[in-house]
Amino acid sequence: MTIATPSTVETVRSAARALVRRLGFLGDDLAESGLPASAVHAMIEIGAAQRQARRLTAKDLCGLLSLEKSSVSRMLRKLVEAGLLQEQPDDEDARAKQISLTPSGAAKLAQIDAFARIQVETALARLTPTQGVTVTQGLQLYAEALSPEPDNPLSSSSPFPLAEIANGYRPGLIGRCSDMHARYYARTVGFGREFEAIVATGLSEFCTRIEHPDNEIWTAIADEKIVGTIAIDGEDLNRHASPSHIPGEVTGHAPRIAHLRWFIVDDGQRGSGLGRCLLSAALAFVDARDFAETHLWTFRGLDAARALYEAHGFVLADETPGRQWGSEVMEQKFVRGKQTAVGAGGGGRTRTAEAEGF
Repeated sequence: MTIATPSTVETVRSAARALVRRLGFLGDDLAESGLPASAVHAMIEIGAAQRQARRLTAKDLCGLLSLEKSSVSRMLRKLVEAGLLQEQPDDEDARAKQISLTPSGAAKLAQIDAFARIQVETALARLTPTQGVTVTQGLQLYAEALSPEPDNPLSSSSPFPLAEIANGYRPGLIGRCSDMHARYYARTVGFGREFEAIVATGLSEFCTRIEHPDNEIWTAIADEKIVGTIAIDGEDLNRHASPSHIPGEVTGHAPRIAHLRWFIVDDGQRGSGLGRCLLSAALAFVDARDFAETHLWTFRGLDAARALYEAHGFVLADETPGRQWGSEVMEQKFVRGKQTAVGAGGGGRTRTAEAEGF
């Protein structure tokens, strides 16, 4: 337990006030949307529910936003009158109404999301990758610590051991990463020894190149055990950009492409937010190294991973069936640009698998 000295308390309070002001929460036009903060938060939660095909009512919003029923009712009425939301009878409770975004509301939310992503990316670009991880973890931990008991994930009843993220190779990394991949994909899509061998071989080769400034790998450690991994390979996709076909040589005009690889979180940590922390660390490194695009490959049906990727600016660029892993799956290629995700190609195809983040 951290000892809250008077100096620490005042430092945290001062930083929190500055954060609220600089994010624009004191005004009535958050994220240049023309809406107050409560309405923006409501639309974000409603949009998330729609993407996940979840029902959402005014009562649900009261809990999510920690607002009174009367405040939420007034806010929703204004958003409906503005044409941003619509209500319809709830199938499970005749006294309630389900809330959803109208086409105009979806467009407004897209504007809000774009503004927020650029705001965060701009701030993280001013930090080193390690500082970016510190900020990400610190904000998550502080938000969780503010939650009332017993729902506080940091309480002794939490099912998730607290994890720390570190960059660079560490003993046991190759075996542990391969083990997590093999177990998860055997269970979810029936992959076997071919898949495990490909993961282990590819990761072993990458670890011999890890000192290259465009390459990095991160591990999450909980209770002295590796519980998550992610890597950025800044070399392999760029080798194909050189007409000379000399390994590692890239023309000066070719865009540099980062390859996100070996992203996996242990079963015991799924749902803890660790996947989001690992992905944020990797993308902070990508932005700091000024890559033009980031590519990753995954498989159709990993919905939690896809939602995480799309929340970080990736878009689906290609889908093709494949059998190289031992059973047929629909392989998916996702691409993220510097600020907005684009579906452009570029760079060759690698046959090393990516992994779900949760």
